[in-house]
Amino acid sequence: MAVNEVFHDGDSLYLPVLAGVVSGGAVILAMIPGVAETTRDAAGFATVRTKGVFSLSVTGALATVGLPVYITSATGALVVAAGVGIQLFGHNLDTKGAGAGIIRVRIAQFAVAVDTPA
Repeated sequence: MAVNEVFHDGDSLYLPVLAGVVSGGAVILAMIPGVAETTRDAAGFATVRTKGVFSLSVTGALATVGLPVYITSATGALVVAAGVGIQLFGHNLDTKGAGAGIIRVRIAQFAVAVDTPA
């Protein structure tokens, strides 16, 4: 083991998150998407899981599996359409109709800026 290794896997990280983030909420920090494992603390941080599949609320229709799911940087809301301040969050593992609904989402191992983050 290298003496300068900080975390072996680095899949759960203590990161700054938006106000109001609670355990189970989708988050993004710059280009790092994840799901909060803990609720935001007084210092403004939470432990964020950056790998895995989570049941999350997504707004919009997804006709097939494997489509991109995006996160709104300013709010943490998950949507199916790209736009200003919206980045790749992951990919759907379930289909769904229009409106909001809970589906399984696999966190992307990187985020792609669709447009300039908010």
